[in-house]
Amino acid sequence: MPKIHDANSDQDNSAETGDLKSLEQRLGHRFADAGRLAEALRHPSDTEVQNGALPSNQRLEFLGDRVLGLIVSEWLLERYPDEAEGEIARRHTDLVRREALARAARHLGLGNFIAMSKGEDDAGGRRNPSLLADACEAVIAAIYLDGGLGAAAAFIRGQWAEMIEAAPEPPVDAKTALQEWAQARGLDLPRYRETGREGPAHAPKFTIEADVSGYPTVVGEGASKRAAEQRAAEALLAKLEQGNE
Repeated sequence: MPKIHDANSDQDNSAETGDLKSLEQRLGHRFADAGRLAEALRHPSDTEVQNGALPSNQRLEFLGDRVLGLIVSEWLLERYPDEAEGEIARRHTDLVRREALARAARHLGLGNFIAMSKGEDDAGGRRNPSLLADACEAVIAAIYLDGGLGAAAAFIRGQWAEMIEAAPEPPVDAKTALQEWAQARGLDLPRYRETGREGPAHAPKFTIEADVSGYPTVVGEGASKRAAEQRAAEALLAKLEQGNE
């Protein structure tokens, strides 16, 4: 079983030393190839990635995103046999977004096991929602490669069950709700403008302004442009609805 980096290293930092057996128990999957789990937890800032000795978890992120999407799609069709495609699509979007992945990662304590640079760690990397979401996607891919689709499905169904049960009705995303609010009052469609982007490429922060004609502008921030737009729409909708009380 590979070791994660020593917490006292000047170059890399991890909240735990020793092996990853305790994490395997949390995941509910014992790896035949433990190297896959280690790779899934290797952030691009890790020294061994930077010096070219080992790959980061980015390729596994790519695969994990697709595996999650497939399994959630099948699960939703099974769980809601009478819902229309549009309703299923809204549920799907809500369950595969980065916020859902970060929630699962926090529940599992993944942040404690990620190999990253000391600088990234000191900057709060273990609590960064985007970084946690990426690691969760990579772990999904590692389980899939190690144990097949059944193992990945068992993991996802275990971690996402509460999120599915928490939404008895199909969610309406904030941008759609804000658009419907404006249309119902004969107003122009909401406008979104990117006003800022900062942070490293692997963990950016976007700032978006949103407004509806004649109403105050609000600002939203997120790890992606879409997430920032959703936050801005949520804030503006809350302000508009409060004003009509």
